[in-house]
Parts: sequence; structure tokens; C-alpha cells
Amino acid sequence: VWAAMTDQPEEVQRRKQLIHQSAERKAIIASRYKRKHPEVYILQDSFLAPEFLEIVSYCTSPDAHLDGLLRYTESFSDKRIYRLPVFTEEFCRAFVEELENFEQSDMPKGRPNSMNNYGVLLNEIGMDENFVTPLREKYLRPITALLYPDLGGACLDSHKAFVVKYTLHEDLDLSSHYDNAEVTLNVSLGKDFTEGNLYFGDFRQVLGTFLTWVEHVGTQGLLHRGGQIHGALPIASGERWNLIVWMRASTIRNRLCPMCNQKPELVEAEGFGDGFTETAEDDVPETVDLCSLW
Repeated sequence: VWAAMTDQPEEVQRRKQLIHQSAERKAIIASRYKRKHPEVYILQDSFLAPEFLEIVSYCTSPDAHLDGLLRYTESFSDKRIYRLPVFTEEFCRAFVEELENFEQSDMPKGRPNSMNNYGVLLNEIGMDENFVTPLREKYLRPITALLYPDLGGACLDSHKAFVVKYTLHEDLDLSSHYDNAEVTLNVSLGKDFTEGNLYFGDFRQVLGTFLTWVEHVGTQGLLHRGGQIHGALPIASGERWNLIVWMRASTIRNRLCPMCNQKPELVEAEGFGDGFTETAEDDVPETVDLCSLW
């Protein structure tokens, strides 16, 4: 149940405090953390699978269309879930080593989200500006423009990016939910694990009996609508790391908050916040706000 700010001001204050605490952690990490693989913080074409670069090249060509793009991807049922290669094995290995190095350090750490206890918020370790933002703007947006035009796929202007970790003694699985995103990218980074498949229900509906099951494939990513209810089964052995990017379009969510399903009432926030803006739809957003209803 989502309440307006006047009904639940303590929730607004709690979330604003979370953002303040995150900024404090980011400052400490920037000044004290010693990176193991500093090269992974700046996105390079060499990190990306050649097949992924081919997909992006197609999507930026003047004759690109949806049917042509679908020849490059694997589709699942009619739920608009697509699998495609994203990174190289070499990059995934170095990225996971960097994440483990951070995890083992004495740096302050925040939870990735309200459902995962183990993982890393990428903006806090300094990967937003030169890695996730160009990944979204230069590489993913041409793809999502064709796959999800009705969800603002051509104008995804902010994101929340994090890595989640599943092991036998920590987080094992993820119960059914939908994301605070118009479009979600979920990339399996490794390491070695068994089981832990994803399952998808219907769009904006409670979990039913007709599910679509999708297996994780290392270095490959899944694109799906944020409102597609989904979850992850428990892993049976090993350890799995996944990169999650919640991509948001202010032109869509400014009209209707995807979490409370109401016209958003906004309070100012630092950074991308929840991807809402108070600018005109055609303007580049200057401030991004939180929906006070969620």
C-alpha cells in the first residue's frame, strides 16, 4: 500500500536519509578505497562481446527495425523478455574480482535494494559516471528504443545500477517482485553455480500459474520490462553475481509512478533519485526527484 507524503512523512524522511547516507559512503570510498582493477571503472568497447557490438551497430543503422533486431536475440514466450550477449568473459572475471576486493575491504557498504542483503551499489564505488551511464546511453538505449518504445525505451534518462550476490550461506534466492524501472537489464557475471533459474509472471499482475522459466547464462544479459513480475529460485551450489540496471524514463514515470500507480508527488533528491523530473518532457532533466508516494 503506497501513501501520499502527507499520510506518511516518516517514509519520505527515511528515504531521504538513505540517500544522504549513500553520499557519505561514496565520499569515504572515493578517498580511501584501493581499487584492484581500476581499468574496469571506465567502459571500453573491449569489455563488450563482439555480438553485442554488432547488435548496437544494427540498432543505430538507419534501416533498423524490430524484426531485424529480434534475429540477434533470444526471445522467451510473449512476455517481451530477451536474452543477448553483453560482456566478454575476461571483463566479467576482472569485474567480479574487483567486486570481491571491495567486499573484503573495510569500506562502508550499503544494501543494493530492499530485497537483497549482499551486493554492491555501483554509484557508491564510482562506476556510474564512466561505466553505467555510457552503457545506458550509447549501447543499451538504441536497443531498448526498438524493443520497448511504449515504455520510453528511446529516452531512458536515468538508472539505478547494482550487483547482487547469491551464495549458500548468504542470499540464496529472490522472491517475486517487480522493479522500480521501465526496463531492466540483468547480466550474469559468474562465477560457477548450479540452479537459481529466473521465473517470470505477467506484466503488473500477481504471480500466477503460467510462468516463463529462464536459465542464467554467463556473460549474457536479459532485458525485460520493469513491471514484469519475476523472481529467482535458490542456487544449489556455488556463487552467482549479477549486474542489475534499472533504467528509467522520466517522460513515462512523470505521468504515473510505476510503484504506487498514481500521479507522483515529488520531493527533491540528490543524483538520479527515482528517475522523476520536474522539467518539461522535451528538456534535459536538471534535477531528479523521489516520488513521495513510494
